[in-house]
Amino acid sequence: MKKLLFILLLPLVLLTQSAATRLDQSEEAGARIKAIYIYNFTKYIEWPAEYKEGNFVIGVYGTSIPLLNELNKMAASKTVGSQKMEIRNMTSAAEAAQCHIVYILADNSSQLADVVSKIKGKSTLIVADKAGMAKLGAGINFSVVENKQKIELNRANIEKYKLKVASTLVEMAVQVK
Repeated sequence: MKKLLFILLLPLVLLTQSAATRLDQSEEAGARIKAIYIYNFTKYIEWPAEYKEGNFVIGVYGTSIPLLNELNKMAASKTVGSQKMEIRNMTSAAEAAQCHIVYILADNSSQLADVVSKIKGKSTLIVADKAGMAKLGAGINFSVVENKQKIELNRANIEKYKLKVASTLVEMAVQVK
């Protein structure tokens, strides 16, 4: 009986492991795509002159090991202009004031208002990962449309932080007001 049960359950166990592996690979692929987007935002957004000294700080609010790994790989070999990239895993909204870009994971989207209040008077780009965040204060929001990664852009939310957005980025994004 135990042998029969083992034979019957073995395919289910193998299928579950295979699905978990695909999920992990999918999460890593998604993190890689988002890291590339975040880095490329630095090419299409212009920060004021006083923000072009020291390290270029990208804060990730929440926990995503695959995303942090991808961003750290980029930081090891890429720069933003002449600035070295620095990646920080944020644990509170107060840390946002020290960042050029703050990426808020979907699980931390309820903290958007706190982040917005902490960056008043600063030139920080807020990037979010949950539907509706571009209307609530984020400058850019990731969304998936027809199984493809897209970005929503709220130009007013970007420009209120004294950031200039290139027309190329505006044209490739879904506009949100």
